[in-house]
Amino acid sequence: METRVAVISIIVENNDTVEKLNALLHDYGQIIIGRMGIPYRQRSINIISLAVDGPQDVIAALSGKIGALPGVSAKTAYSNVVGNA
Repeated sequence: METRVAVISIIVENNDTVEKLNALLHDYGQIIIGRMGIPYRQRSINIISLAVDGPQDVIAALSGKIGALPGVSAKTAYSNVVGNA
């Protein structure tokens, strides 16, 4: 199975969705390499960057589920690095 390395950028504007977001991240923990979160208190938002390595369809599913949360946006940038699981 081919895997890709990618970065998912997440902006959380609605703090009521943080619990659901964390549950999603826990469910997909096997593909998460690392996570960096920055609370931007002056604008009342949170900025999260996820480094992931997994099948492209799994990464896309995670990004889509995150972006479907109310008040949350997500964008994914894929590298050209392809490996095998």
